[in-house]
Amino acid sequence: MARVFSGIKPTGNLTLGNYLGAMRRWVEVDQHQADAVFCVVDLHALTVEHDPARVRRLSRQAATLLLAAGLDPELCTVFVQSHVDEHARLSYVLECVATDGEMRRMVQYKEKAARERERGGSVRLSLLTYPVLMAADILAYGTDEVPVGDDQRQHVELTRDLAVRFNQRYGHTFVVPRATHPVVAARVMNLQEPGSKMGKSDDSGPGIVYLLDEPDVVRKKVMRAVTDSGQGVVYDRAERPGVANLLEILAACTGGNPEDLAAVYDSYGSLKKDTADAVVDILKPVQARHRELCADPAYVEGVLRVGAEKARGMARPVVDTAYRAIGLLPPVTGVASGAPSEAVLNGAR
Repeated sequence: MARVFSGIKPTGNLTLGNYLGAMRRWVEVDQHQADAVFCVVDLHALTVEHDPARVRRLSRQAATLLLAAGLDPELCTVFVQSHVDEHARLSYVLECVATDGEMRRMVQYKEKAARERERGGSVRLSLLTYPVLMAADILAYGTDEVPVGDDQRQHVELTRDLAVRFNQRYGHTFVVPRATHPVVAARVMNLQEPGSKMGKSDDSGPGIVYLLDEPDVVRKKVMRAVTDSGQGVVYDRAERPGVANLLEILAACTGGNPEDLAAVYDSYGSLKKDTADAVVDILKPVQARHRELCADPAYVEGVLRVGAEKARGMARPVVDTAYRAIGLLPPVTGVASGAPSEAVLNGAR
């Protein structure tokens, strides 16, 4: 089977966009059809100002929600990035292959750095280099496919470029991965700002539906969603983004088609009501399973421990090969005949 790698960053509470755009596909498709590896990429959360306790809490919550959504540790590997040293080991090696120009061309870096400067903050070096860490996440596992949203396409292309460049310079070491994209709801938009994605890093605002929102909260947010000034329910992402977003969410929740669904409704109110009901229904089993897992933290910890062991076993041979290929001396693992003993060395000191 092809190997699939995906990660989720604990920078905020997970949203409906995370679920419809990525997590559900991981559960329904990837873990059944591939050798799937799923990771809470907590190292990525350190690239901006953060509260350490919050990162730990959100990392545990993200791992628990991945399991609550239906990831089965018998079918796939689930772990936390910082529990496997190979990610950081390989990241530095790939920094020695990447260029400054490549990093500064990354759209997300430009956007996030600009926002940080507007707030009067300083831009961390790790924000510039984190696409290389993402490449290490992917390449360490011999990944064939990376299911990502539209906003991550550029990073996967960088990963491919780094893999090809390393292979050409130092010998074939890495599998060159390809990106895959869900057809519908790959990018769920903010209900109040349909020109912006429903991002988990924004912890406020009525435009974001979180996976753990109560049903009444979900309904209130959807019913207050921004629509458009035009008349009638029409699916037009460019001209009618608010209505299009609702139709795409409803389609993703019910298995329908946005254009076909548009023909069913003659008012925004009925569209919003059905969309709200569909979102509540799709989140209900995830929330119920999340409550069960929170009551059994030892189970979640066990899954993460075993997952890290499996991940380490997959990644270490790849990273060790990369170290040798780029010219690093292998560690000395035994005492050769005639080598000075520890006592002799101590005496010499």
